[in-house]
Amino acid sequence: MILLQTQKIARHFGADVLFENVSIEIKDKARVGLVGRNGAGKTTLLNILSGKEEPDAGTIHKKKDCTIGYLDQHTGLESNLTIWEEMDKLTEPVKLIEKEMHAIEEQLSDGTLDKQSDSYSNLLTRYDHLQQAFKENNGYGIESEIRSVLHGFRYYEEDYDTPISNLSGGQKTRLALAKLLLQKKDLLILDEPTNHLDIDTLAWLESYLQNYSKSLLIVSHDRYFLDKVVQDIYEVSRGAVDYYPGNYSNYLKQKAERITREWKVFEKQQKKIDKLEDFVNRNLVRASTTKRAQSRRKQLEKMDTLDRPQGNEKSAHFQFATERESGQQVLQTKELAIGYDGTPLSDHIDLDIRKEDSIAVVGPNGVGKTTLLKTINKLLKPIRGEIKYGTKVDLGYYDQEQRTLNEKKTVLNEVWDDHPLLPEQSIRTLLGSFLFSGDDVEKSVSSLSGGEKARVALAKLALEKNNMLLLDEPTNHLDIDSKEVLENALIDFAGTLLFVSHDRYFINRLATKVVELSEDGATLYLGDYDYYLQKKTELEALNTLDQDTAAAGNSSLQEDTPTGSETKQAFEAQKEKQKMERKLSREIETIEKELETLEEELLTIQTEMSQPDTFSDSEKTESLARQNQMLSTKQENLMEKWEELHESLENL
Repeated sequence: MILLQTQKIARHFGADVLFENVSIEIKDKARVGLVGRNGAGKTTLLNILSGKEEPDAGTIHKKKDCTIGYLDQHTGLESNLTIWEEMDKLTEPVKLIEKEMHAIEEQLSDGTLDKQSDSYSNLLTRYDHLQQAFKENNGYGIESEIRSVLHGFRYYEEDYDTPISNLSGGQKTRLALAKLLLQKKDLLILDEPTNHLDIDTLAWLESYLQNYSKSLLIVSHDRYFLDKVVQDIYEVSRGAVDYYPGNYSNYLKQKAERITREWKVFEKQQKKIDKLEDFVNRNLVRASTTKRAQSRRKQLEKMDTLDRPQGNEKSAHFQFATERESGQQVLQTKELAIGYDGTPLSDHIDLDIRKEDSIAVVGPNGVGKTTLLKTINKLLKPIRGEIKYGTKVDLGYYDQEQRTLNEKKTVLNEVWDDHPLLPEQSIRTLLGSFLFSGDDVEKSVSSLSGGEKARVALAKLALEKNNMLLLDEPTNHLDIDSKEVLENALIDFAGTLLFVSHDRYFINRLATKVVELSEDGATLYLGDYDYYLQKKTELEALNTLDQDTAAAGNSSLQEDTPTGSETKQAFEAQKEKQKMERKLSREIETIEKELETLEEELLTIQTEMSQPDTFSDSEKTESLARQNQMLSTKQENLMEKWEELHESLENL
């Protein structure tokens, strides 16, 4: 069933066309990704599809009563309530249904109504509708689902009484997304939902959306996320929107094949045009061949010439060179503690970084990943421990917040002032490779978008020619095309990389090692992000040993191969956990079977209560009403137990 369909919609800005002739179709339970460069019109298209804006041309058809939820990338939940009070508002509709159901049950059981009356029959019909609505709205499990989603977004029971007004912007955005997911709109439109999420929360959100019962339309620069969640891709490019079935990886393959085909057709037409033009030029002035030349010219005029494939899309192109080579041992830390005002965010960090290592630093938000890079770059002092730098190590640093940029300068001066001996033309050429050309270089830094500021910071870094780069979220603000250019430049980099990123696709392409940062130190994994995930799953039980290891004063930087005793302890811990999981799962399954039986019994009783011959027997009617009340109470008690068991299972 089609939920939403557009026919040749367009958006114009004066004489400029952002996009036109756009036709999109979103079906029930669809998983659609929308991709394209920054400025291509993705957010504008979402605003039109969500109903926030009207198209300048074309039409939009929506299924009757189709509900749409829209989270733009700047949305944050604003409320004077606490987290739980705000989320509990979602239960109000089912509480009203439940209240009316109980009122009807009392009316049916008090014996005052004539069983053969229309009023009695109408009450039974109403009760049946209410019970169906209660079930459809997850009345029995809605509070459990709210707790589960809040837990997924890293809001725990101790956070429930926190006023929303006290939360940061990123926390408010996460809460807005949580609330929107729970509202279960027919179509959920998400603009960059992965912003402000750490890797663990991203993994949870992917799993949740894979099982989401409604339709999704998602704009994201997170290619790993798109691969996991979406099943169809629409690309906004050069004023048009093209459709590609499959996830992001399939889209890349199909697009490459499509561009190859377009180039072949384009080149074939160009050869034909050159031939016709050559014939016209050589034969138009000759009397004997003028008519034939005129015929060829008319043929040229009538020809529908093809645009050059990707002709209007410029890509950045740059590289990171080194001035000199470092020694083999680039950097070591010993018992390093990092943080602020004497309070460590992470302690006992032991690193051993060698020449040409490419190391990704991962971990939950707030654990000190950015702080680690700043400490290594000497912007912060260690709380304790030591950092030993190797010979001839030149550090280059990319700040995700671009605080190294001077907002008052122009783009040209921001780069040139750091390298005043270079000719202006050299600086302009460099900036051109980062997509700043002509008058763009005269723009003030303060007027630039996040993506443009990122490119200026990268241009400055490229000029420094350092042999060790410390990169803090370098893909933030970059569109997918710019990310791929940056990846290729860093893959070709001859130096050493230590970078923080929640872009798992980026980590997979670059990382030869992954360091997971925690409060108690760092754990080393010899591989990319997928390898890290695999090993972490296999060694999950070892995480319980981290605190014991730190307390014993042992090094918390570990290779991901456990010792024999650790393996045995981990195996026993894992066995105990699995045993408890099986026990809880069996109890949940038993309760679910009981609930299923109760529902059948309730349905039987309610069906019997609605029969005409029951109306004439008041004793039987009252007896059935009492049974209905008793079974409903039992059902509620079982649901409470079911929720408690589910919560215990989630907390394992």
